[in-house]
Amino acid sequence: MTIRKWLFALASTTLVCALIAPDVKASQPIIKDRTYYEKRGDIVWEAPVSKKQIAFTFDDGPDEEETVQILELLKKYDAKATFFVVGQQSKTKGHLIRREIAEGHEVGNHTYFHTFADQIKKKEDYMKELEDTDRIIEEAGAPKPTLFRPPGGVYNDIVLESAKKRGYTIVLWSWHQDTADWSRPGKQRIINKVLRNARNGDIVLFHDNVHGQSQTVKALERILPELKKQGYQFVTVSELLKTKEKEVMELP
Repeated sequence: MTIRKWLFALASTTLVCALIAPDVKASQPIIKDRTYYEKRGDIVWEAPVSKKQIAFTFDDGPDEEETVQILELLKKYDAKATFFVVGQQSKTKGHLIRREIAEGHEVGNHTYFHTFADQIKKKEDYMKELEDTDRIIEEAGAPKPTLFRPPGGVYNDIVLESAKKRGYTIVLWSWHQDTADWSRPGKQRIINKVLRNARNGDIVLFHDNVHGQSQTVKALERILPELKKQGYQFVTVSELLKTKEKEVMELP
């Protein structure tokens, strides 16, 4: 066979294979990573914006001591925040939820029993947790929650489907802004975590119901004035998402 004929045969074979071969890209499994969920709008980790806005969030409350101390600090620095409350914890503390709302904060759902996704036994039971927590929040005078944070930031198909059915946006937090304050790592470590990593559009994770002596309040006494000095505005998650949406709409 001449080189010309050989090249022709090779080219023909390649063309035929290209025509009959399956679409390899189409047959590959979908990788359900952070990018996948962010693009679909299923989960929010942060909302990068041009404005110097940052969202502080507090999980696991309300608590008669820690939540009250945090609310006093937020008021002092004209800061708004989002509180993801646990139904069981909120049952007898409707007055704290009412105060959160009255002072311009936002309340989100954090399940009734602080149930992690890998602990869910029945979807129906999980849905009831969400419904019961919403009811307690609404009975306290707050609007029906539109934001939901699964405990531990752990999610699976049941969590996603349940949240969608309830009309929630799932909100996690910026990976560089997990203070781990629940583990009481030391006041200075909490302070450093937030101040050294602060960026526009961050969602910062705190807790307002730490078992044992919390270090969060002492850390906030340093964090709030310093970030305010840097020009940051402390907003709720919903306010941050609105800013992000507005900036996207204004893009040419």
